[in-house]
Amino acid sequence: MKIALFGATGHIGQGILDEALSRGYDVVAVVRDPARLPQKNAKLTVVTGDVSNASTWLDAVHGADAVVASLSARRDGNLDSVPGNANVLLDNLPKAGVKSLLWVGGAGTLEVAPGKRVIDDPHFPAEWKPEAEAQGKALAAFRASKSPVEWTYISPAALIQPGDRTGKYRVGGEQLLVDAEGNSKISIADYAVALLDRIEKQDAANRRITVAY
Repeated sequence: MKIALFGATGHIGQGILDEALSRGYDVVAVVRDPARLPQKNAKLTVVTGDVSNASTWLDAVHGADAVVASLSARRDGNLDSVPGNANVLLDNLPKAGVKSLLWVGGAGTLEVAPGKRVIDDPHFPAEWKPEAEAQGKALAAFRASKSPVEWTYISPAALIQPGDRTGKYRVGGEQLLVDAEGNSKISIADYAVALLDRIEKQDAANRRITVAY
């Protein structure tokens, strides 16, 4: 299996990279600053590129079975880049012969009740809201796309943080998944397991799913 990964230097992106390499995948990591990814592995190729500029990475992703995008606007502060980069990938991946795109999405637009989303809760942290809304716009871009690329938008649980890899998780759809105590959480490691399992199982094309314990 060969994947191309955007955002490998972020917390979730690093988790996805570690899981992919542990499975023996060949990984092309497209990063703006290779110095931020000093990791060495015979299966890892690091390419300097910017997702917003397809000419910097189009050749590098040729032959990939799937592209994984774990992107954030936190470093640049340009929230429009979140849906913008989704459209760049949808428009350009067919030129590289890539048929599958997996997007690390947000939990903010998941439903907690009919017509009520996580982001609508008055206790939702105000500092998180702009990026949650931007991720909602990215989801809308996927749903409106006419690209032949098969996309999967994978929302994490409400809380995603470093933790153990158990290999166990549940898969849901548009509703926030909670456990028996009402908690919604997953480790980055198990989120990565769930995401890469979707590539292997090919069971979530052109829809949003969520994963949690």
